Amino acid sequence: MLLCRVPALSQTLARWGRRSHRGGGLLLRGALSCSSGRRHGVGSGEAQTLYRDTVLLPRTEFPMKLTGQELLDRELQIQEECGFADLYSWQRERKAKKEFCLHDGPPYANGDPHVGHALNKILKDIRTRFEMLRGRQVHYIPGWDCHGLPIELKALGDLGTSGLSPLQIRQKAREFAEGAIARQKAAFQRWGVMADWDRCYYTFDGAYEAAQLHVFQEMHSKGFIYEDYKPVFWSPSSRTALAEAELEYNLEHVSRAIYATFPVVTLPPEIASEDGLEGVSVLVWTTQPWTIPANQAVCYMPNAQYSVVKRDDNCQLLLVASERTANMAALLGTELQTVGTFTGSQLEGGFCKHPTIPDKQVPLLPANHVTMAKGTGLVHTAPAHGMDDYGVASQFKLPVECMVDEDGKYTELAGPELQNLSVMSEGSDKVISMLKECGALVMEERCVHSYPYDWRTKQPVVIRPSKQWFINTASLKDKAKEALQKVRVLPESARGSLLAMLDRRTYWCISRQRSWGVPIPVFYHRETGEALINKYTVSHIAKLFKEKGSDCWWELPAETLLPPEVLKKSKAGPVSDYVRGEDVLDIWFDSGASWAAVLEEETEGDPEEPESRLDWLPAPLRKPLVTESDSRADAYVEGKDQIGGWFQSSLLTAVAVKNRAPYRSLVVHGFAVSEKGEKMSKSVGNVVDPDVVINGGKHSGEPAYGADALRWWVAESNVFSEVQIGPTALNSAREGISKLRNTLKFLLGNLRGFDPRVQAVDPKEMHYVDQYMLHQLREYGIKVTDAYGEFDAGRAIRVLQAFVTGDLSSFYFSIIKDRLYCDPEDSLGRRSCQTVLEEILDGLTRSVAPILPHLAEEVYLHAPGHDKGETLFRSGWIKSSSVWRRPGLEEAVEGACAIRDSFLSSIPGKNAAQYDLTVAIEPGLMFELMESLQEEPTSTTSQLAELMMAARVNLTSELPRDLHPEALLNNGTFLINLEGGVIREDSAYTIAAVPTSTARCPRCRRHTAESADCLCPRCQTVVSQAH
Repeated sequence: MLLCRVPALSQTLARWGRRSHRGGGLLLRGALSCSSGRRHGVGSGEAQTLYRDTVLLPRTEFPMKLTGQELLDRELQIQEECGFADLYSWQRERKAKKEFCLHDGPPYANGDPHVGHALNKILKDIRTRFEMLRGRQVHYIPGWDCHGLPIELKALGDLGTSGLSPLQIRQKAREFAEGAIARQKAAFQRWGVMADWDRCYYTFDGAYEAAQLHVFQEMHSKGFIYEDYKPVFWSPSSRTALAEAELEYNLEHVSRAIYATFPVVTLPPEIASEDGLEGVSVLVWTTQPWTIPANQAVCYMPNAQYSVVKRDDNCQLLLVASERTANMAALLGTELQTVGTFTGSQLEGGFCKHPTIPDKQVPLLPANHVTMAKGTGLVHTAPAHGMDDYGVASQFKLPVECMVDEDGKYTELAGPELQNLSVMSEGSDKVISMLKECGALVMEERCVHSYPYDWRTKQPVVIRPSKQWFINTASLKDKAKEALQKVRVLPESARGSLLAMLDRRTYWCISRQRSWGVPIPVFYHRETGEALINKYTVSHIAKLFKEKGSDCWWELPAETLLPPEVLKKSKAGPVSDYVRGEDVLDIWFDSGASWAAVLEEETEGDPEEPESRLDWLPAPLRKPLVTESDSRADAYVEGKDQIGGWFQSSLLTAVAVKNRAPYRSLVVHGFAVSEKGEKMSKSVGNVVDPDVVINGGKHSGEPAYGADALRWWVAESNVFSEVQIGPTALNSAREGISKLRNTLKFLLGNLRGFDPRVQAVDPKEMHYVDQYMLHQLREYGIKVTDAYGEFDAGRAIRVLQAFVTGDLSSFYFSIIKDRLYCDPEDSLGRRSCQTVLEEILDGLTRSVAPILPHLAEEVYLHAPGHDKGETLFRSGWIKSSSVWRRPGLEEAVEGACAIRDSFLSSIPGKNAAQYDLTVAIEPGLMFELMESLQEEPTSTTSQLAELMMAARVNLTSELPRDLHPEALLNNGTFLINLEGGVIREDSAYTIAAVPTSTARCPRCRRHTAESADCLCPRCQTVVSQAH
């Protein structure tokens, strides 16, 4: 036989064993006679009841559907009964070989929980629950970002800061933040997020602030943090400096752009001898006319071509870039005649007259930031109000004069005509008017362009110089990029954005002129203004902050903040010579130092207490992230707005201090948007409140979906793009859960009375299709595990749905119902099936548990095989065995399935049970595989007959010549692929389906009875044994 030539397959088939029970043990030999069957005839109502009572239909108390208040009560009951609140602490205390650390990016404590929070927190929780289930010790400490202007503004409301001391402002801000934290924390718990909610981290906690100051000191001592006077983004509406991450760019901002002339008073030496250049003016273009009074130079591109052109309409001579002349002619509506052409480098040494300041001259200077995309190719340069402009000023030693105050108004330096005018409104109007009066205004136009706005007040910002504290990100950029190369980024496309953000940021302004924040620990000399800041002063302040909180910066006397021993070590004068600084740290520095406060060991202080920095956390929450090698988080998971925010601030601070990234992987998800893909807005009325999603709203179209539906929405979505939420998405989530409940109910119903601990069947003794399902379950578990490991819960759901729909509902469940319902209760065939159903129930429940923890625990309460009081989340991940992997058996069952598909397609819309099926296969491997499913030439009870769901199956090497004239013929092929492709055989088969001549059994309804009033042999046996 061919099997002898296939040792591996032969051994596999030998392991399957050829049972002494024909047809896999289904045919019981002690059948009653048909006359005995008639004794319980169909016409008897008593007999009908008897048959019904002997059919083992599914029974379970597990509800098919939960809605409304019943659903909400059940979820809360599950949380209570199954110890959701204690789960995190339990898993921290158990022994585990590996740890998984997901470091929580702190949400902002300035409002109520929203769907963005839900998307982020649930996505994280799905991963941490998965890691905990598969045996890892999870390190996840939730945190909150508690400082900053938005909290300060909301806390003070209409009061403003007028008349309030810093401590009064801080008290109100703290109370507001604490209220927001309490509301958000309650929501996160209701969503089922696993954590120790009594032990979170807060950026206003003294221990956290102390850790932050240690990072500050380390970076300052290495020269990365410095104080300087340079241009920064300034928010007049907030009266504070802003970092790039605190900006939003309004793409619809409208500016009054102008073209203005700067008359050349000294021609560049290289072109001074050229004829016809007398009276030429440099033409510049700017969208910020208010900066013209601060002009210190006009810049050109050294390698570009420039032309002096003459206007046909008024003979005015203008100097512009040669490639911009055509655009300028169209814009001005006149011909421009070229008088002379020069390279940019030939413009060196020229000087122009300032248009609004009499007697002031400004130089023509080369600069690399000049482009030809817009304007004239010549750039008006105001070092006080532009980053590139400031770079030019630094190179050529130009003055950086600030004419704008903290409110965004001109100062006295701008002159009496402009003083106290707001630069963004009436100030711009006045400058344009002044240019008109002096004849320098060539043209004005309305320009719609992207412009930075304060992310909190939604008002435009300006660039103005002030004395601030900075991080030199330019010196960290290369190290940060190198560190990022070792970090896995999901999706990989986000890496480019991270690198681009690093490239754009040459320095980071970290000081803020507010009260609610961590004070910058600096003192200034009363006379000289020199800063006093070193490791002694900062370490002392950090110790005070840890003990008393940062309010002590304002509460304690200077003598306590600067004690004699610190002054002595600092080689400073008496304490009376110094005043404390008034600025606080940028909140991005606050949160960016979270790796040091939450993941790192204490590096200063008592060596006997290496965890003293985190002594505010219980020991189980601190361990074991206290070693140099373990201190990086496995993952940071946040929205794409954190590419320029927390991801970057954490990277820069960690690279500066530790010379490495604080994370091994970054997961960047999209934003939650409305069902139409629009940004959510209260004014538009498209905001989705997660509390309403869970508990229902006031309107009929706002049902209570429960927490698991919200979690399914997160899991099902493509989180790496914008995530839509609305009735359609939520109804889809509810429907998905409902279908899953239906499957789980079927499984539970058919496991009633089954205890896998004593009644399970060894896989070697199982029916082949049952063994096949264990093989499929193993493959399913591998796929689901891989999906969760890639932060792809959506793929996990798709794998789940494909398994439930394709392998279970459409295939296995339909095949086994007869065996489950009608075989003897304790028969090998039924117990074989129940063993597999229990494994499937367990695998399905565990596989969906990270997404649907409430449903998973609810199922586990009803499931057999464990002691009362056990919970799913304390019992591990999907259980699997290498014994379940049966590639040879897989080919046998899938070959039979191919034949089954051909059979069913030949009788569309008909009941397969009403047909006898003949399967003809030429001798070979395929025939041997089918023989393993049916040893006899013809059978009504073989495993092949069960798979075909036919009344009878005839297995032969060729179709009989006397085939019934009504036979429906079909044929097909099946490719057998074994031993990794070593054994390949393309096998052909032919089938013939003929309406069966046997009658339908009144009990099992299979067409295997001698007559309509007669039980089939199997059912006769079962009924007789029951009585």
